[in-house]
Parts: sequence; structure tokens; C-alpha cells
Amino acid sequence: MVSHAAIKRGSLWLLTASSWVALIEPSPYEISFLIVLLVFAVTGIRFSQKLLPLAMLLLAFNIGGFFSLVPWMSDPDSVRFIAVSLYLMITAVVLAAIMAEDALGRLETLRKGYLVATWCAGIAGILGYFDVAGLGSIFSLYGRASGTFKDPNVLGPFLVLPIAFAIQHILIGRCGLLRGLLTISVPLAALFLTFSRGGWGNLVGSVLLMMVLTFLTAPSASRRARIVLLTLATLIFAFIALMVALSFEDIRAVFEVRASLDQSYDQGVTGRFGSQLRSIPMLLDDPNGLGPLRFRWIFYQQDPHNVYINAFASYGWLGGIAWLALMAATFYVGWRLVFQRTPTQNHAIVLWSVLFTTILQGVQIDTDHWRHFYLMLGLVWGLAAQTRATHVTA
Repeated sequence: MVSHAAIKRGSLWLLTASSWVALIEPSPYEISFLIVLLVFAVTGIRFSQKLLPLAMLLLAFNIGGFFSLVPWMSDPDSVRFIAVSLYLMITAVVLAAIMAEDALGRLETLRKGYLVATWCAGIAGILGYFDVAGLGSIFSLYGRASGTFKDPNVLGPFLVLPIAFAIQHILIGRCGLLRGLLTISVPLAALFLTFSRGGWGNLVGSVLLMMVLTFLTAPSASRRARIVLLTLATLIFAFIALMVALSFEDIRAVFEVRASLDQSYDQGVTGRFGSQLRSIPMLLDDPNGLGPLRFRWIFYQQDPHNVYINAFASYGWLGGIAWLALMAATFYVGWRLVFQRTPTQNHAIVLWSVLFTTILQGVQIDTDHWRHFYLMLGLVWGLAAQTRATHVTA
């Protein structure tokens, strides 16, 4: 007879394994989350009071969004935008709560499912970029790999978490170098072919932070020496792989354009950064913000591309302040978590490295509706709550 624990793990595997399809709404991830919600509601789930800051700040954020939405209730896109925010809030709180029991087993299940998803999305992205069987029209955008996502700039960061986990496994000896490199080969190639500066930056920042934290928390000198040696080997591999990729003329041409920090749409008063600066006085004058998705109607069909400005623009003062408070509280929770000796410490290091980098990345891209962002947010808070509860019991 299948146990409740196995059923719970199975539903969690399905959740992350189905996250690779984001071209359709509702996506398989939404359906899988409803399955997770049903399974845990029937078999049991505990909501720790230590998760109240997460829940209350997310609630305040969404209440601000509702007030901002009121004048625009006739706009289906604005209503859908706030509805998605409410749904993502629920996913974060539920995922945090599931860490109260069997945390290590559930994290491993989520990680394995996520790895499957990145391979599926990665293969689609590679096929789209090279227009195999005419799939370029579906799985690429503007000559860049988008895979099963609507935007290469979302596919890129989505692929980072399993890559960071695989590299950590190499460093701590959970798998050999060749096996680890094979594991990340497809997701890494797809991430490169997104030509997403945000995705590249997310990968570099996340992996470097993960390496530093894994080194600092290593239990022995021999482990630290191994980490240093394998970090050098990984960097050499990455350099060789980049040189091989750039040996192809078509790839090198796009890379040279995308690698430049000086992009036309960033420049001038009407560029991305100019629009952000010009929006600040307007946002300071209006407690309800501009309204959900209204930024683009004021600033030349451009979204804010800054999650903090968007928090005030789409969720008003209440939502903006709540989001800033949530990020500050998450910084406190995350940095404490990674230095606590627990069975889930290595998982926490990877999750926090990627989440921390993604939070910082919010200054140049809208991350507040990324499903994997809320996945990491919930898991970090859940691990922190579970860890504090364990210390109190001990």
C-alpha cells in the first residue's frame, strides 16, 4: 500500500517536473499545485506561526494590489495580473508549510522534478534556437532560445537552480565531475542560447555565491581543498565550452551584441532606466500607484523592468512598502539559515544563493510573477521555520 509520505512526495515531484511548460495559461504547474494542495489538505499540513511574517507581508502586498486595481476592474489583464499575484502568494505559503516535516526528502523530490523540467525546457530551447523541424517559430523569440517560456529572459533564470545544485553536488562529492557536467549540459547550453544578460548574470552570481558559502561551511579542510580544486576545474570547463560556442559565427555575432551593457532600449529619457526615474515622482504622489499593468500605458508601452518600482506602480504604497519589508525580512531569514548546521544546510545554501541573486536582479527585471521565485521564497522561509523549531525542541 502506498504511504501518505510517498503520495506527498509524488505530488511535489509532479509540481516541479511540470513547471517547464509556461506557454499556456493555466499552465500544468497551476494544475499540479492544485493537486499538491488537495493531497496535503487530505493527508495533513501544518502552518507554523513562524511563517506569519511571510504570509502577512504577502497579504499586505496583495491588498495593496486590490486597492490599486479598483479603478481598473473593467480591464481583464489588470484583474488577471492581481489574481496571479494572489495565487503565487498561496503557493509560497503552502510550500513554506510543507517543510515542517520530511524537509530533506521533500527538497530532494522537488529538486529531481525541477531537473526534469529544465531538461525538457532546455531541449525545447535548443531545438527552437536551431530551428529544428521548424520549431523556431514556437521555441525561440528574436533569434534567442525561449523554449517553452514566453520570454528568453524568463527561461534563462528558470534554468539556474538545478545547475547550481548539480555544481554543488560536484563540489561536495555527491557525484563525479563528468556525471555532474553531463547533468548540467543541456540546461547550461539552453541558458547560454537565451542570450539573456539577466539569465547569465543570475547564473554567475548564484553559482559564485553558492561556491563561497559551500566553502565557508565545509566541515573539514579536505572538503575545502576539494571545493577549491573542483571550482577551478569547473571554471576551466566553462571557459572551454564558451570558446567552443563562440567558434560558431552566428552564435558569436549574437553574443557580441547581447554581452554589451550598452543596449539601445536602456538609453535616454525614454529608455528603460529613464522611464524608471521619471516614474518615481508620480509614484510618490499617488498612494494607490498607477494601477496594475498601467505603467506601460504611460511610458511608451514599456513595463517597469524593476520589481521594486513595479511594486509601487501596480500595488500602491501599501504593496510597495510590504514588498520592501518582505525582501528585508527574507534577507535576515536567508542569511541566518545558510550558516546553521542542519541536514538541509547544503540545500539551503543553493536555494538562498539563487534566491538572493534573483532578489538583487529585481532592480533590472520584473521577477514578481516568476513561479520559481515564489517556489524558492517559500522553501527558504519554510526551512528557516523548521530549523528554528528544531533548535527550540532540542
